[in-house]
Amino acid sequence: MRINGKYSIGILLTFVLLAAVMLYAFPVIRMATGIQHITASSFSLSRLGILSVLLIVFLYSFFIEKGPFLLKEEKKYSIGFYIKAVIGLYLVCTIGGAFINVLLQFLLQEKISNKLLQLTSIFKNNYFLIIFTCLTAGVVEEFLMRGYIQPRVEKIYSSPLLGVIVSALLFGILHSTYGTIGQVIVPFFIGAVFAMFYKKYSNIKILIICHFMFDLVSLMIMNSMDFKHLSVF
Repeated sequence: MRINGKYSIGILLTFVLLAAVMLYAFPVIRMATGIQHITASSFSLSRLGILSVLLIVFLYSFFIEKGPFLLKEEKKYSIGFYIKAVIGLYLVCTIGGAFINVLLQFLLQEKISNKLLQLTSIFKNNYFLIIFTCLTAGVVEEFLMRGYIQPRVEKIYSSPLLGVIVSALLFGILHSTYGTIGQVIVPFFIGAVFAMFYKKYSNIKILIICHFMFDLVSLMIMNSMDFKHLSVF
């Protein structure tokens, strides 16, 4: 099989495995443990499932593609650049995401995701789970969406723009399990911003740090808010 065919299978494998974990992790955990509702323990197990996807894709790239996991060579930057890049990305994603949320609320008057409400309750004052969740999201999603999928789509179709769009689109679709339009469009926007940054600067570490920080701040704010005020956030 030619290398582009292997890349195509790898992209499909990555998306299918991530979608399967997000859709079926809790039903499988429920069957195996008897835990009927989402708890801190069952959620932690689901995160291990997501980490296992990263391991499987890494092994696929090593044994089947027989090449590096990251097709783009990591560029080195100064500490000052790291700080400015993380802050800049965070502000763009926060302000842009807030604007999109307000616009969607005005146009659609979406109700808050029931899944998000459930997760808010298990994160309450559980700082280890918050940090573990943010760390797994930052590492797995950036390595797979930007590090693995984006450059392979670009290689297959010889189109940097298509690499950005496809990786951002898949990133948004994977968040559809939250059940609202906003939880698809905002991640798509963030995914596009991150993908454009990765295309230009080729540094996955900055994206992992920013992703971690974005999720951490969001979850800490949720942790400090009453449920009745969550829709505003």
